[in-house]
Amino acid sequence: MQYPKPITKLIESFSKLPGVGHKTAERLAFYVISDMNDDEATKFARALIDAKRALFECETCAFVTDSNPCSICADGGRDVTMIAVVESSKDVLSLEKMRSFHGRYHVLGGVLSPLDGIGPEDIGIAPLIERLKNEEVTEVILALGATLEGDATSQYLARLLKGTGVRITRIARGLEMGRSIDYADEVTLIRALEGRVEL
Repeated sequence: MQYPKPITKLIESFSKLPGVGHKTAERLAFYVISDMNDDEATKFARALIDAKRALFECETCAFVTDSNPCSICADGGRDVTMIAVVESSKDVLSLEKMRSFHGRYHVLGGVLSPLDGIGPEDIGIAPLIERLKNEEVTEVILALGATLEGDATSQYLARLLKGTGVRITRIARGLEMGRSIDYADEVTLIRALEGRVEL
């Protein structure tokens, strides 16, 4: 059966979300159409639009924020000598939940993936180098996921930063190979961070 065009477009839009297959997209679309009243649907649409318009990357660390610098970079109680390098803003939130890391962050916005055409110039490596030149950083913690791309990015950064005089460590292997950091539980993340090793 052919759906009316507005439903088809809504299903296609939901299908573009990560982890949402066609059946789930259909369920979500019909939930919006059938179970949400007009006011709820309008609030949902407004929340999407407002988030897209109001949020941007912090000029210092590239964390998604609505203020510049972000609240983490602006926090005077943070240890400015430590930077945890992560793939995405979701990873910052995962590490913040455990409340045991008090340094600052640097969001790369991706990892190296030559097969997908993503090289060093496509992620936030250059801004990281600038931060190391201009800030009093003594340790860089590579807190990237235990994937092939995360490993490759960590090794690349370790080689690149070796002569800077900054201690380069990586979170311990409390994370399973192939698992993204944002899916790890808090205890696993705490152990991984505490057991970090020098590269």
